[in-house]
Amino acid sequence: MNKQDQLKMIKEDFINCQKVLLAIGDETRQAILLVLMGTDCQTGLRVGEITEQTHLSRPAVSHHLKILRDAGIILMRKEGTKNFYYINVRSELDLLKTLVLDIDTFMQNFYVNDGISEG
Repeated sequence: MNKQDQLKMIKEDFINCQKVLLAIGDETRQAILLVLMGTDCQTGLRVGEITEQTHLSRPAVSHHLKILRDAGIILMRKEGTKNFYYINVRSELDLLKTLVLDIDTFMQNFYVNDGISEG
């Protein structure tokens, strides 16, 4: 694959990752993800439990959970009137792996081999 084809592929990767990058780029959402990662993926946490662990308001937690859900990073399980949030193990985060791998391949093909050394 030539340089232009690889750049086109990386551009598509960036487009595919936009929602995920925006969602995980926020420190508050990163804190929520860390809290969710610290729990059992199958059980999940309720908004109140996330609020306690992050010291955020319930409306703030709900707002950030919606963004993470819309990006496909977390899922919600209903149990009666209760909602439990957990990390989506088959999430869009895989798109980030593809982006990073494609960038790494590009750098290996067109920069490392060009004699440009790392500082």
